[in-house]
Amino acid sequence: MTESNATQIFTDEAWAVWEPLIEAVRPRGKTPPKDLRRTISAVFWRHQNGAKWRSIPAELGPWWLTAQLFIRWAKRGVWVRLFTLVQERGQALGMVFLDDTNIRAHHKAAGAQKKRRQPTTRPS
Repeated sequence: MTESNATQIFTDEAWAVWEPLIEAVRPRGKTPPKDLRRTISAVFWRHQNGAKWRSIPAELGPWWLTAQLFIRWAKRGVWVRLFTLVQERGQALGMVFLDDTNIRAHHKAAGAQKKRRQPTTRPS
């Protein structure tokens, strides 16, 4: 890849391992995805950094294209099949596999007990 180190997700050696796995599980459509390596790199970049879709660096392609591919593949179970395939082959690919869910809670939903107000006494 010719991108900077900050956005280089897949070296040629890493992509040589990942590409056959992804090709084995990706859905087949009328037209194959363009720049699949760049788009998958954007998915991994986003999940490694915990960033929003719109924060994906421009050199990794349009953010909406990456989000669209990720969501479509999540609905079709592609990420689960990829994870299963990696497990079956016993390959350690050097990273924690990403999950297709993201749940955010308000900081007040952390389970802390609520403060109770002391009743005020009024002078009569």
